Amino acid sequence: MLDSLLSPYRLGTVTLPNRIVMAPLTRSRAGAERIPNEMIAEYYRQRSGAGLIVSEATSISPSGVGYEGTPGIWTVQQEAAWKHVTNAVHHASGRIFCQLWHVGRISHRMWQNANARPVAPSAVKPEGQIRTPNGMEDFDTPRALETAEIPSIVDDYRRAAEAADRAGFDGVEIHGANGYLVEQFLRDGTNLRTDRYGGSIENRARFCMEVLDAILEYLPAENVGLRLSPHNLGRGMTHSDLVETYRYVAEQAQERKIAYLHVVGALDSPEDQATPAIRQAFRGPLIVCGGYTLERALKALDLGADLVAFGRPFISNPDLPERFRRGAPLAEWNTETFYTPGPTGYIDYPALDVVASGTA
Repeated sequence: MLDSLLSPYRLGTVTLPNRIVMAPLTRSRAGAERIPNEMIAEYYRQRSGAGLIVSEATSISPSGVGYEGTPGIWTVQQEAAWKHVTNAVHHASGRIFCQLWHVGRISHRMWQNANARPVAPSAVKPEGQIRTPNGMEDFDTPRALETAEIPSIVDDYRRAAEAADRAGFDGVEIHGANGYLVEQFLRDGTNLRTDRYGGSIENRARFCMEVLDAILEYLPAENVGLRLSPHNLGRGMTHSDLVETYRYVAEQAQERKIAYLHVVGALDSPEDQATPAIRQAFRGPLIVCGGYTLERALKALDLGADLVAFGRPFISNPDLPERFRRGAPLAEWNTETFYTPGPTGYIDYPALDVVASGTA
């Protein structure tokens, strides 16, 4: 059964050596200028044994920022720095997509130009608080985007995809999950608009499809993926027509024949009706993600997934596919160093051969 996970897989123009995907993981090591550094390049190089790496969420514009130390891809300097990262991965025979990100309302005035309010489909304040350099603070109530402003944000996604391509990424993944801008448009609990971007499922999905289509004007469909999290309810992401909405998004992705859908969900859970609906509507490659173990990953492949993404296990096991192959134990991660600056808990987790030699 392990062979199914470790077997090669053709994803568009890229042949993956296995079906193990490194999920996007925010690690907050980019610094104040949001420029990837040599430490970040080493981090991804160490994990190049993944069939595919999806980069940490990468902001497409200054207004799309919501956290300290996360990278961007809207400046020439950021683009050039990402080139060092992709070179490091490719020299280690790896493959990497860039996840394109706009946080929408999941931000704070301190991250916005001129202390402006974050933007969102509607002025619906998120539940809870956001981490800032000053500690945990309440979210701001966002400003609802004017209809005429939306095309400029779509264009930011297109420019970011072009920058990612020039930086040497093998493709891009649109971040349409985890409560950020694309998902805010999709959900009727956060999208209260009455223009052509709100109301019906087709209207609420319009922003996502416009982003896809703008990027597809530049990149081939086989180099573009989309991440979804239909069951995400965090920070007040309520939804009344979940299965129908995500089935429609999957149908539209199928029409565009994009490289893959990357779904935070499960095909084997009675509580998850959306992921099977997505699988039925989308006949291209399906990546599933969300707390998978090796055993659950193998079951997911049996049930119709094509690839399985692992997040936290890749933090502490840079050679995760090799550990699976050898049946070796997995190292535990340290949650206290997930977002701290510096190499500790980032690039100092040893590979299995280093552990065995006693040189760690």
